Amino acid sequence: MRNLKLILSYDGADFAGWQVQPGRATVQGALASAIRRLSGENVLPQGSGRTDAGVHALAQVASFRTASPIPAENWMRALNDILPASIRVLEVTEATPEFHARKSARAKTYRYRMHRGATCPPFLTRYVWHYPYPLEESAMVAAAGVVVGEHDFTSFAAVDPERVERIAASENLWTSAVPTSNVRPTNVRTIFSSGWTRQGEEMIYTVRGSGFLHHMVRNLVGTFLLMGKGTVSLEDFGRILKARERTAAGPTAPASGLYLVDVEY
Repeated sequence: MRNLKLILSYDGADFAGWQVQPGRATVQGALASAIRRLSGENVLPQGSGRTDAGVHALAQVASFRTASPIPAENWMRALNDILPASIRVLEVTEATPEFHARKSARAKTYRYRMHRGATCPPFLTRYVWHYPYPLEESAMVAAAGVVVGEHDFTSFAAVDPERVERIAASENLWTSAVPTSNVRPTNVRTIFSSGWTRQGEEMIYTVRGSGFLHHMVRNLVGTFLLMGKGTVSLEDFGRILKARERTAAGPTAPASGLYLVDVEY
């Protein structure tokens, strides 16, 4: 069995996220279907992370095992011939047997784009959060640095216990079940860098960390927005982080502005 590593980019606007879901268009499902057409194998490619519905990727990483003799460079061309135009495979390489797109990842970088102009160009609406209202952008810049370091990010994690069940159910369709009774999830993550920059009419948030919780980046952005509106102070932001309570933080920012930019191994 060969272990292949893929780097792919996708426009997430028309997908119900990465993770395969019955009856819904997903990136993982489209990729699995394309692999099946090429090699006849029922495999579920594993991604570095499960991007949500509407979230985009510039360099998502996936891996899967195959018995097919198709050369790696031919996999890329053949998959792109089958996949919808909104998903492009950028690279396919042979990986070591122990490589796993998610388990082997050491760091990820996400980017969030907020369009601040009075009018958002129509060809950008699927790829940014249009927010033309007044904001104290310097307050948002100051708050970004607060999250750098190791913290418990429960305040910025989605409260969605059913999601765990959906993930387990979908994966068990493809792989044998693994007992998880002794696994204790933790919401502690390490953020290596976090900052806002102004680029033309856009405010762009870029964050690099060891890993991210469900909705974590979007919840951070929603809370930074409260800073910009003046309803939350820098001291308040620190208290929100320490509260470890989702209701303490701000709303979840729209998925359209979020991109998975890079995965490091």
